Amino acid sequence: RQGERAAGMMALRPSPIQILHQEFLMTSGAQYIDYIVTDKTVSPIQLEELYTEKFIYLPHHFFSKGHAVQNELLPPSHEYAPRQAQAEFQLGVGTPQQNACLSPTPLGASSGEEVSFVYCNFNKFLKNNPKTMRSWLRILEEVPNSILCLLEFPAEAIPNLREFILDSVQNKSTSDRIHFISWEKNPFDHQARSSSLCNVMLDSHPYNGHTTAQDALYAGVPIVTRSDGKDMASRVSTSANVVLGLEALNAVGGTSEYEEIAIRLGTDSTWFRFIRGKLIDTCLSLPMHPYWDVPRYVRNFQTGLLLAWKNFISGNPIGHIEVVEKSSERRGSTRQTIDELDKMRRNFLRGDEL
Repeated sequence: RQGERAAGMMALRPSPIQILHQEFLMTSGAQYIDYIVTDKTVSPIQLEELYTEKFIYLPHHFFSKGHAVQNELLPPSHEYAPRQAQAEFQLGVGTPQQNACLSPTPLGASSGEEVSFVYCNFNKFLKNNPKTMRSWLRILEEVPNSILCLLEFPAEAIPNLREFILDSVQNKSTSDRIHFISWEKNPFDHQARSSSLCNVMLDSHPYNGHTTAQDALYAGVPIVTRSDGKDMASRVSTSANVVLGLEALNAVGGTSEYEEIAIRLGTDSTWFRFIRGKLIDTCLSLPMHPYWDVPRYVRNFQTGLLLAWKNFISGNPIGHIEVVEKSSERRGSTRQTIDELDKMRRNFLRGDEL
């Protein structure tokens, strides 16, 4: 679609029920969209006046993600594969400190010290604003020998960003600790880089990382996010951390708390290891953790669609819908479930009958 949205088609009302699901993470503002798929943390009922749509509330996190069932992606590990000194960078090898955002001089050309901690943000530059960037600079200045690794997206904007950084920092050497990696066309290699390059993701605000956030989380990289926003797009990582049991990374108090959490992660190694280990455990658990359980998500999503349809054919007015899981669905998917689904997928790709 070259980035174009489908809203124009939906304005023609081709369907009697029209639902917004991850097409645009906020209200459409349109009278021809009936529902938006969301969850109670992302779109709390007290904010319903900000939406023209009614809510289809899914249990857990509303955002679909297939990381745990994609063979192209490796689950995260508690331990980093060792990297030999002077060895070239290799995906999945070495700690983020060793890989140092692929920079030969991560702390500046004159520094012989080692990197202590690596903060990352792999969102497009357009998701970030001066206030967020200044927060990142203050975090770097409070965590000695830490670095910030960003995605050059777009590369043409880097000179302007560098100029802004130099104008904003108290210590000019801080700018030497900000580095950029190039865009990776292969999405699976891009996801794998998170584990190799990042200790912690610093989320964007007010438009969070969405797909990039899921990539980071499944790489075992915790996300610090601001939780004081009202926009749907600003609350996606907040909801993720709640479901994952990582509410401590949600800065309800705004900018200052966001910085405090990030600084503590970079200076308190015991707490960082605890948070990272807890996240990785959710990726590895069987039965599957609800955050990563794709079959469970699909069943809940289907239930939401069916409830919307039954409401329509009954002639009832459109209202909020809440999907409530049956007790049998709460056990989570097993390895056998995943293997069966993978077999069905491979048969489908070969053209076999299901």
